[in-house]
Amino acid sequence: MTHPSSDRVIIFDTTLRDGEQSPGASMNLEEKIRIAQTLEEMGVDVIEAGFPAASNGDFEAVREVGRVVRNATIAGLCRAHRNDIERAAEALKGAARQRIHTFISTSPLHMKYKLQMEPDAVVQAIWDSVSLARNHVEDVEWSAEDGSRTELDFLCRCVETAIKAGATTINIPDTVGYAVPEEYGALIRAVREKTPNSDQAIFSVHCHNDLGLAVANSLAGVAGGARQVECTINGLGERAGNAALEEIVMALRTRADYLPYKTGIKTETITRASRLVSTITGFVVQPNKAIVGANAFAHESGIHQDGMLKHAGTYEIMTPESVGLNRSTLVMGKHSGRAAFRAKLKELGYEDMGDNAVNEAFRRFKDLADRKKDVFDEDIIALIDDEVGRQHDHIQFVSLQVVAGSRGPQHAVLEVTVGGEAVPPVVSFGNGPVDAVFNAIKQVFPHEARLQLYQVHAVTAGTDAQAEVTVRLEEGGKTVNGQGADADTLVSSCRAYLHALNKLLVKRQKTAPAAISA
Repeated sequence: MTHPSSDRVIIFDTTLRDGEQSPGASMNLEEKIRIAQTLEEMGVDVIEAGFPAASNGDFEAVREVGRVVRNATIAGLCRAHRNDIERAAEALKGAARQRIHTFISTSPLHMKYKLQMEPDAVVQAIWDSVSLARNHVEDVEWSAEDGSRTELDFLCRCVETAIKAGATTINIPDTVGYAVPEEYGALIRAVREKTPNSDQAIFSVHCHNDLGLAVANSLAGVAGGARQVECTINGLGERAGNAALEEIVMALRTRADYLPYKTGIKTETITRASRLVSTITGFVVQPNKAIVGANAFAHESGIHQDGMLKHAGTYEIMTPESVGLNRSTLVMGKHSGRAAFRAKLKELGYEDMGDNAVNEAFRRFKDLADRKKDVFDEDIIALIDDEVGRQHDHIQFVSLQVVAGSRGPQHAVLEVTVGGEAVPPVVSFGNGPVDAVFNAIKQVFPHEARLQLYQVHAVTAGTDAQAEVTVRLEEGGKTVNGQGADADTLVSSCRAYLHALNKLLVKRQKTAPAAISA
């Protein structure tokens, strides 16, 4: 057990659970397993794989992740309900390291309006739920939902009860992102000091970013004695998101003089994990995002460039290599062969791709190299991320031709396969080429989803740059994001729409659980 006297901070990643609660951030089972394997490779200590009672899809995700991942602890979230806890225990049976994470609200506001329970009843529910969870597994985490707005004396009473009932980790979340760092650090310290049996559990922090303070609050919690941080890749999560794993880890590494704590994260894997989550969820990382944004290590100002040429430390407090952003040593072009392409994939962290995926990626690379003078690492990453994991999509892109221009009529000719079967080409018209393309998709696969977002950005500089497109679709209150990349903006638009539509088909089978925001 890690105690406050230790300098080791446990990294608890909830990308697969809290991160997936972001509107549009749905993931299928194969995608969740890919992310879980990457998290394990990174050195994440605990992976919260889902909410088993929420749906059959979440149950399967927790069960399969538990079967695949052997080094990290696998956690399943559940409310303080017998059915939730037993469902989580069932899902976790195959995991080498199992954790049941149960929670209940403790703030006056939540108890009165959400739970409609008296404080004594909440305390009894904590005892009952944690005791039941402990009968199933040895590793039990208990969370006080809306803990940062809970009265201190009652919070300490709840924590003491949870530890007596068998909780080995106590999480005090800032569920609604309300706290400020000094206040939150003091809360963690006060709960530890005022709770008689606090030395028998590890304290954890789980901060949301509604005021942009999630990372700062998490670090303040660590300084206050917490030794577990709950976070997500890219800060993914509902509303404004969660504390970003990469920012937490690199802050601890870079400012070890002020924050003398360490994690087990292999920081060189951060960039690849960020790109994987971005591609799978369709949530593009903003260019000025700390650590993993495209501009995080870019220097345009003349003064900055001059300083960098003289000494990198003048304007870089960490190296690009420390987060896995390696400088290219292998230039790719249209004359590059398959062996060189495989070497580049290994350099970029894609050494585990299957032969079929590599062959298709190589074919697309050669097409791109014929159309684009300079092929940058970013181009290959965009191409690979667009390809990997799409082989089993229900609707797959085959070809697209578009007629555009000011005189019109703009129309698109689209070929796809549906369920592995070729569909005759369809011709569709629209108010512009993009509209024509999307109308063609609706014609070949009728649906009622509404387009909520259409966004284009260039992967690299230059007029021949690949376009990376993000599409958000909404149907029946469910939203999904899709991404596509291609040198042709219209092709990437089509791929992005199909990506989103495939994810929507998966999401139709899932039921969103109520009240899982701890």
